[in-house]
Amino acid sequence: MYSFLNDYSEGAHPRILDALYKLNKEQNIGYGKDNHCIRAKEAIKKHLLKDDVDIHFIPGGTQANLLVISSFLRPHECVIAADTGHINVHETGAIEATGHKVVIMPHEDGKLTPASIEKAIKYHTDEHMVKPGMVYLSNTTELGTIYNKAELTAIRELCNKFGLLLFLDGARLGSALTCESNDVKISDLANLTDVFTIGGTKNGALLGEALVIARDDLKEDFRYLIKQRGAMMAKGFVLGLQFEELFRDNLYFTLASHANDMAEKIADTLKNNGYSFYATPVTNQLFPIMPNILLKELSKEYNFMIDHEIDDNYSVIRLVTSWATSEESVDKLCEFLSTK
Repeated sequence: MYSFLNDYSEGAHPRILDALYKLNKEQNIGYGKDNHCIRAKEAIKKHLLKDDVDIHFIPGGTQANLLVISSFLRPHECVIAADTGHINVHETGAIEATGHKVVIMPHEDGKLTPASIEKAIKYHTDEHMVKPGMVYLSNTTELGTIYNKAELTAIRELCNKFGLLLFLDGARLGSALTCESNDVKISDLANLTDVFTIGGTKNGALLGEALVIARDDLKEDFRYLIKQRGAMMAKGFVLGLQFEELFRDNLYFTLASHANDMAEKIADTLKNNGYSFYATPVTNQLFPIMPNILLKELSKEYNFMIDHEIDDNYSVIRLVTSWATSEESVDKLCEFLSTK
């Protein structure tokens, strides 16, 4: 059975594996102070067109989210997120376990809007309630949609107005930046957000996220906080080496673009065969609405996730492509969908 269950089923891109093998017996300084981490940071900074950012390599996305939110909020402050947000749905209460409430607002195609954020801010009026201190976005969203530059700018301006931090979870940032409808550059994020992540786990790396801190007053002592939260790898060079390779010659964007291209091919086939979508298909996550009777047949050939039921006859499923998804597997899926 071929899996369209997620974009982290495979190991790592061969170039990364080759680099890890080639340098396997090389001795490196520990805890992210090695030359590979240094070179990876410099390569990322060139793409950001900005030198005055701090970059840290974190093993996983949930760790990165927990670190950012618990480190930068005061004890009485909360973070605002879409009800579909990863920190609300898929992190086992990790944020709440640090003492910070996640205040959720209804999504619009997976996204928060300035109006919904402002509504949350104005609802929390005094010291008897948690105080909004941060807005959490993900790009792509949990529904595979993206924020355009105008939307991010409007949210940035709202955060400035009310004194909130803006954090963007980029676990699937590559897919967002390389999709056809995107108008945001990676360099924009260093100006539009206070902190964001560049996901490697879901885009060709064995593991790892690059956490970028753009706001100066958030930088101090952050390595202490990484260590305290158990996110500082002794063999930090394993992370640095992977991002060094990913950003050596645009490999990061090439891999994400491939995942999007494979998803687009599936989306076009679904559209041509009369299927509709729960969320606008723009990146490597697709959410088609399909008859349950067909899903039984589909599940014999492919792994995928049933997101939720629409009614007794129809369900929303999630199909995800990756940097390693083969065109052959996509062609077979498209053939299956076209004959049903």
